[in-house]
Amino acid sequence: MVLDRREGPYGEVVLRRHGDLLQIIANGMFLMDTSDGRSERLLIDAAYDALDGRPRPSVLIGGLGVGFSLAHAAADPRWGRITVVEREQAIIDWHRDGPLSELSRQALADPRAEILHTDLVAYVNGSFAGANGTPATYDALCLDIDNGPDWTVTQDNESLYSPAGLAACQARLNPGGVLAVWSAQPSPAFDSALRNAGFQQVRTEEIPVARGVPDVVHLAARAA
Repeated sequence: MVLDRREGPYGEVVLRRHGDLLQIIANGMFLMDTSDGRSERLLIDAAYDALDGRPRPSVLIGGLGVGFSLAHAAADPRWGRITVVEREQAIIDWHRDGPLSELSRQALADPRAEILHTDLVAYVNGSFAGANGTPATYDALCLDIDNGPDWTVTQDNESLYSPAGLAACQARLNPGGVLAVWSAQPSPAFDSALRNAGFQQVRTEEIPVARGVPDVVHLAARAA
């Protein structure tokens, strides 16, 4: 059952109920649902574990989705500033006062958390400045806006995984900071791209699934 359907600058986005699950569909492509959340939690935990034990690290979460990543980060008192970038106003609305609010209400009330309504690619490239007039930097970037580097939701997102896009991600990381990218399947080519971009400690962590190849989180660190 379709609960809401919006036409935005990036095409159609739909919130659908399927049994007990809520699903987000973008331009006819299934993005995610509320069935599990293991992948989103691993995305956050893997980034934290890869950091060097610094106190209250800051995290940028790329993509609000159904809210699992935000909720998991906000439930962990070890994180400091939690910033979520989401380009679809519809998804933000579904969390603030719609069907997805049950998953994110407590996280959105956390004073550490904020949602920025903007495109992640533009944000990473420095279109939004911090309080001092320069782009904000973070200890971790946790990106989950596509089905992976090789399977983007929109063509514009491809630039995020290019050499220029990875350089922009590095510029948004503090020294020793961690980039974590969720993918529906392993991408050896993306691992190579991370190494070529100068990232260190490049590796993937697998998330078992019921059928097929495992989901993965690609991890890489900026030099300290």
